[in-house]
Amino acid sequence: MKNSPDVSTPPATLPLPDIRVVSIAINLPGPACVRRLAEFGASVIKVEPTAERGGDPMRHYAPSYYEELHQGIEVRALDLKASDDRQSLDALLAHADLLLTSQRDGALHRLGLDWPQLSARFPSLCQIAIVGSSGDDEAGHDLTYLAGAGLATPPQLPATLVADLAGAERAVTAAFAVLRLRQQTGRGQRMVVALADAAVAFSGPFRHGLTSAGGMLAGSHPGYNFYRARDGWVALAALEPHFAERVKTASGVSFDKAALAEFFRLNDIKHWTGWAAQHDIPLAVQPLTPPALADSST
Repeated sequence: MKNSPDVSTPPATLPLPDIRVVSIAINLPGPACVRRLAEFGASVIKVEPTAERGGDPMRHYAPSYYEELHQGIEVRALDLKASDDRQSLDALLAHADLLLTSQRDGALHRLGLDWPQLSARFPSLCQIAIVGSSGDDEAGHDLTYLAGAGLATPPQLPATLVADLAGAERAVTAAFAVLRLRQQTGRGQRMVVALADAAVAFSGPFRHGLTSAGGMLAGSHPGYNFYRARDGWVALAALEPHFAERVKTASGVSFDKAALAEFFRLNDIKHWTGWAAQHDIPLAVQPLTPPALADSST
């Protein structure tokens, strides 16, 4: 199975065709953010540490994902602790509209990239600073932010990096906001995006009981659940009354978890996919093997 393309429909006219972005943000949130900005038409130069300084860890963690995130992105390796390379970054910033960072405040200050120095030297430059948590400089990663927001279930590790990717999308929104504010004020603007805040925002359904134990979307609603078929699992999402009514009519069984479990055991995934399409019922197949792992084994 190949990687699925972005399912969003691009606008006929891209909103950021003249925007130049420089990013020194490594790992996942920064690259995911600038990938989206590039999709909106921005030109992006990603500056990452030289190979001698380890480069971007994502190159080593997940090379194929790194390549996916950097499509259409110009990557330059610079040692920002070396004066010549630091001057090369300044040359890029002199022509940039937006700088994206993910380093701690102390590191940015030592590099001369904290906001007071940046805004003094480059008055029209905007900055989006991706940080772990607002108000402090503590170390953290996606797992710690999800755990702090109550979204982790020990000892099972999350299937995806929600805080990182939610933070990336928030950074995209913030980029549009600072560019709009610059248009209004004539000066560069700065916004901070905290991954911990993104995790808390995404925890809303859990905090308000929708997905917590016993919640309607945590297994108590028979139309919103996983059911075992002969050869795998199907995800049924017949939440609205009209979808629930279609399940009742098409299945001919009681609309409860026990009856539906027996019903879905009768046939295989292929059958249920066709059945759902025929009756316009929201149902999807849960792959037994992640697509990327399936690709690598063929």
